[in-house]
Amino acid sequence: MDKKIRCKWCNLKNELYIKYHDEEWCKPNFDDKYLFEMLILESFQAGLSWECVLNKRDSFITAFDNFDIDKICEYDNEKIKELLLNDKIIRNKLKINASINNAKIFKNIQKEYGSFYNYLELFTKGKIIYELDKTTSNLSDNISKDLQKRGMKFVGSKIIYSYLQAIGIIYSHDKECFLFHNV
Repeated sequence: MDKKIRCKWCNLKNELYIKYHDEEWCKPNFDDKYLFEMLILESFQAGLSWECVLNKRDSFITAFDNFDIDKICEYDNEKIKELLLNDKIIRNKLKINASINNAKIFKNIQKEYGSFYNYLELFTKGKIIYELDKTTSNLSDNISKDLQKRGMKFVGSKIIYSYLQAIGIIYSHDKECFLFHNV
């Protein structure tokens, strides 16, 4: 293994986690398909660790039809039963139902704003935020409140803050991390 210093939270015994930390986390990716995938995955994190979700990510991709939003919007009771029986994913009925509901709302936001990223820009003004050692902020509070007002579930401020870090709107690498850079 390399000798690079990484963020404190990165489990150095988990290659998936190292790869996620090094190649994905806090790197701007505003493609709507990715934004949707990460929103669904982050919502499954509620009450769990991100590492738990990340370890099941490939299984989530398969179980959720490659995060095809149109297919997820059409999931019925049979598909929900199938997901609840899939021991390779997190089998929480509330979270599974929320993912279907959230997909429909995500799609409505895309229609309203042209893309989900355009919606996020209402709050971010297109800026990347550099901050450390936080789990919520005014930004995550405001986005969370608006998404909840629209009917989304499992999108509390902490989940949204993690989501904004994941997609690269909030940059939070530790000062000791090899990926940290001063702005």
